[in-house]
Amino acid sequence: MSLNPATGKVIGTYADGGAEEAKRAIAAARRAFDTTDWSRNRDLRAKALFEMADVLEARREEFITLLARENGKILGEAAFEIDLTIPKLRYYAALALADHGGGAEVKPGLYSMTLREASGVAGVIVPWNSPVVLAVRSFAPALAAGCTVAMKLPGQTGLVNGLLSELVAQAESLPAGVMNVFTESGNEGAPLLVSSPDVDVISYTGSTMVGRKIMEQAAATLKSLSLELGGKTPMVVFDDADLNVVVPVLTAAITTFAGQFCMTGSRILAQRGIADELRRRMIASLEAVKVGPGDDPASQMGAMIDEANAERVERFVADAADYATVLVKGARDGAFIHPSLVEVADLDAPVVQKEVFGPVATFEVFDTEAEAVERANATEFGLAASVWTRDVDRPLRVGREIKAGTVWTNTWAVVHDMFEEGGFKQSGMGRLNGVRGLEEFQETKHLVHPVARA
Repeated sequence: MSLNPATGKVIGTYADGGAEEAKRAIAAARRAFDTTDWSRNRDLRAKALFEMADVLEARREEFITLLARENGKILGEAAFEIDLTIPKLRYYAALALADHGGGAEVKPGLYSMTLREASGVAGVIVPWNSPVVLAVRSFAPALAAGCTVAMKLPGQTGLVNGLLSELVAQAESLPAGVMNVFTESGNEGAPLLVSSPDVDVISYTGSTMVGRKIMEQAAATLKSLSLELGGKTPMVVFDDADLNVVVPVLTAAITTFAGQFCMTGSRILAQRGIADELRRRMIASLEAVKVGPGDDPASQMGAMIDEANAERVERFVADAADYATVLVKGARDGAFIHPSLVEVADLDAPVVQKEVFGPVATFEVFDTEAEAVERANATEFGLAASVWTRDVDRPLRVGREIKAGTVWTNTWAVVHDMFEEGGFKQSGMGRLNGVRGLEEFQETKHLVHPVARA
């Protein structure tokens, strides 16, 4: 059964899969890759992806409404997710028609060239926080590269998954067996994707802890991995930043998707000169956030995915009171929990080091640029960061020193399909989006061709 996290009521049922469905998905994908021309027919691949984009655009409102009801996010955030997804399908449809390699006559009569070939079967494991865009972010480049796909979708969004399956089914150019989808609330099918010798590459988005387990399980088959894992995004605010711009964005960075986002702005680093004013403004801004049902247009932040996760976040903030100052303590009502702000100096504190995956941010004060960089780099994560300043040179200077895959200047959560994203350190390996996102699902073959003399 699928529940609306805002009400706790059943909104539908879905077919829950497991090991058997995973085996069938893998077998179908393997058979399609080995027996069809999908991997070499780039026109067909582009056509199928363009068709998916058209279907999603036509059913946009249906996806948005169901995503808000089942996932808990507000309507604006659901629309944001879908509107990110449509152009991503079209970007990879176009990229399927492009290619690059190299060739040379290395010595008289001896030619070498490189070709890119599809890796084979791609196993895709999708999280529940943004299931539509994060599914497409992996399977679209996999299909564009010429792979076939076996994809596990999360049980928490079983009804949305059904719409995704319909999206695939309505792509009339997609050959049978190329794209195979199953929903799983347990954990029997996903490990089979990782361990199966018939799966050649894994694309996983989720926690660092699970990412490490996937690496261990994939070692036996030495399959390629693309892992986008946890984050602890530092939002570094210097004395010369425009707080009128900073505060609304930082508030959104904490509350978007109820903080269930790998790029959540979970650490506010404030330079001492503006720390008091920023602290005051952030307290007022977070306390004013209207939390309510995702399908209520007045809501500014929706429910968390379920009550258990809201309870987990509530306990985390309560524990933080033992070693830090809780500036804003978010009250909980079922799966709803208001945002929290915790001031802390100790970099070893759990609230600094652990990914909360909820609407909780730390407030940390620094004095110098060097200290800001030191603090920003103090965790095992390195997915994203943000630098706020009016100084034209500082963002590049500081951004080069921060160990993160994406560093924004005076903004947050701006992602472009044509530019890669991914993590440093324990935030993952490989890249998604851009040409590199396609290459994660390809092998490079070197062909050597001596030419016989006439």
